[in-house]
Amino acid sequence: MLGRTPLRRSWISSESPIPRLIARPIRSFLDTESAGGIVLLAAAGIALVWANSPWSGSYESFWHAEISVTIGSFEVSEDLIHWVNDGLMVIFFFVVGLEIKRELVAGELNGWRKAALPAVAALGGMIVPALIYVALNAGGSGSAGWGIPMATDIAFAVGVLTLFGKRAPTSLKVFLLSLAIVDDIGAILVIALFYSSGLQFWWLGAAVLLVAVIALMKRFRVWWTPIYAVVGAGVWFATLESGVHATIAGVALGLMAPARPYDPGGAADAIREAEHLIDDPSPGAVRRTMIQAQEAVSVAERLEHVLHPYSSFLIIPVFALANAGVQMDLGTLGDAMSSPVSVGVVLGLVVGKLVGVTGFSWIAVRSGIGTLPEGASWAQLTAVAAIAGIGFTVSLFIAGLAFTEMKLVDEAKIGILAASAVAAAVGAAVLRVSGGRSSSRSDRASR
Repeated sequence: MLGRTPLRRSWISSESPIPRLIARPIRSFLDTESAGGIVLLAAAGIALVWANSPWSGSYESFWHAEISVTIGSFEVSEDLIHWVNDGLMVIFFFVVGLEIKRELVAGELNGWRKAALPAVAALGGMIVPALIYVALNAGGSGSAGWGIPMATDIAFAVGVLTLFGKRAPTSLKVFLLSLAIVDDIGAILVIALFYSSGLQFWWLGAAVLLVAVIALMKRFRVWWTPIYAVVGAGVWFATLESGVHATIAGVALGLMAPARPYDPGGAADAIREAEHLIDDPSPGAVRRTMIQAQEAVSVAERLEHVLHPYSSFLIIPVFALANAGVQMDLGTLGDAMSSPVSVGVVLGLVVGKLVGVTGFSWIAVRSGIGTLPEGASWAQLTAVAAIAGIGFTVSLFIAGLAFTEMKLVDEAKIGILAASAVAAAVGAAVLRVSGGRSSSRSDRASR
């Protein structure tokens, strides 16, 4: 040990001006929990400014430019916004599937007692907003949009809780994350069952067959990543052609990823192997050590670790840039204020989420199904219920599926943007007021 050469410092850890003043601060920002929400907010802001600028025509022409992929006589041609929504977003939903799998196997949803309160709360946060929207739009041209106010945006919601809930207990954040995961499961089911049309059963059968092929590869311990990528691409294309929305393929593939490590003791073995590398390093030995270390972490966690930054800081911002741009002139805003679509979305997200999540949570606690998050008060849980009304990403996604008439899409977008801003403000205000209160006093008052 005494004669060992000290490790050289990497470029990013050096005291050179660029690493010290730019690279390290950027890395520190990206490691914060609120970073994803901030980048998403910036992308949405850019989209709104672009769509309402003198260059608004370029916004529409850019995102509706046709892009074709041709292989021999085979050709797929879609405009850019469809490549984003039907292609790029598959990776986002794949990460969602990985998160769901991890939570179901080893996280906060792996047991009924732990999952009960967020599951019941999420159910209320989906049912009540949908009923409010339907009450205002039943029988009208906007009736298909009932799924829009059911969604909760994880990145924005966690960002708001992190920024404004510094005095809130950690258990409250866990509750919000679990609620959002269950909410994602509900949104995925809604998209698959109600926003898919014109089913082509031959293509659907092909997608199911390819999923079965992946299951067999797992069964026979085939771990070569490229072959999974090729078969996964086939699942995506077959799902796209089947009429079921292509993002469901991403979720299905994410749920199939193993969520338990192949070799829980692999890390210890890797450390022992690493000791030998000091005196006799070789490519084969280094590779064996890396594989041993990797197998101590589940495939789902490894994939989530690799893909989550791309999902949070590239895919979702690009989606927001492509979908959040809506013209905000006086005429459009006036129409939106009187539109049952916009009003239904706003009331569903702002009022429906707050009432649904809080009300169903109260029922769950009073009936003994679940327990209030440790150290949290009812006022703080109400604040989280309000924050759950931030339905940005998935709400915009469902709006694009629900309507073909651009006027309705724009009205839904305005409602989503307004509701998300109001929900964030209400949640932050309640958090500021309730942060210092003791949960015990609130618990006694609720009994």
